[in-house]
Amino acid sequence: MSTSADLSQSAFLLAARGEPVPHTPVWFMRQAGRSLPEYLKVREGVAMLDACMDPELVVEITMQPVRRYGVDAAIFFSDIVLPLKAVGVDLDIVPGVGPVVAEPVRTLADVEAIPDLLPEHVGFITEAVRGLVGELGGTPLIGFAGAPFTVASYLVEGGPSKEHAKTKAMMFGAPEVWDALMRKIAGIAAGYLRVQVEAGASAVQLFDSWAGALTPADYAEHVMPHSARVLAAAGELGVPRIHFGVGTTNLLGLMGEAGADVVGVDWRTPLGDAIGRVGERAVQGNLDPTLVFAPTEVMTARAADVIEAGRAARGHIFNLGHGVIPSTDPDQLKRLTEFVQGYDLA
Repeated sequence: MSTSADLSQSAFLLAARGEPVPHTPVWFMRQAGRSLPEYLKVREGVAMLDACMDPELVVEITMQPVRRYGVDAAIFFSDIVLPLKAVGVDLDIVPGVGPVVAEPVRTLADVEAIPDLLPEHVGFITEAVRGLVGELGGTPLIGFAGAPFTVASYLVEGGPSKEHAKTKAMMFGAPEVWDALMRKIAGIAAGYLRVQVEAGASAVQLFDSWAGALTPADYAEHVMPHSARVLAAAGELGVPRIHFGVGTTNLLGLMGEAGADVVGVDWRTPLGDAIGRVGERAVQGNLDPTLVFAPTEVMTARAADVIEAGRAARGHIFNLGHGVIPSTDPDQLKRLTEFVQGYDLA
């Protein structure tokens, strides 16, 4: 097993800190999962949340893309609603739908009924992370949590939503309930990240998948302070913090100010534009995930454009601009990984 000193010099952590890198580091959101035949095999007959609570399975699934692609970082296999399930919220991940909450949150009493997260709620996470760190050696592990707005949206809507109408209705019409809910989720997310880092995760990512549904003013007033609490708590643990959202072109500056060391950029925003918005921070991204379905030479030419744009940033971690699409050919991701890692930065 490698020492932490070896880890600190990994290309991924160097880039996250804005230090010179031997090559552009690369990993993929949702690299552990649906596009891999070996994943589908081990998940056969196992419900998503059951898989997330089985330490041996989590280790195996997290390791699969590291073995197959040789990426520069592993992302912990889990789901953003798992901490809620662990504290006792009645929810399930329905195939083809997503997280479904049995009794959506409507009142202050509903919020108060949600327990705070304690390390003993997620002992299986500690076990899985420790197992992974032992297997990963010099490859860093990224822990993650769902950001308060996105998790709140699932709790208020009762499941995935395109309009987030009930969520915004609470945010604008019942601000005291909204504030209590966001504080509750921020505390759970901070605790969940702490468990992962204390067990050995080298960095964390806060996913705000639905933040793009907000205007900058509403984000700044109703959401950013709560995400900032989570990121501040993670910052106290001394690990780099990545903050990512979808459709967040107009929020990138604020997402950085919330406390990110690295701002994740989705595929809709040219990386050069994003770098101008986030200031003296590293960036992560942002190849369109559909480009892996293009001819290899088209994919790699567009990847080269992303790498070149990333040179202007304080640091650049190559990634897709959203998660790996389930029908992606794993061999194409392997070719993309090798291209990025072999790209001459001289």
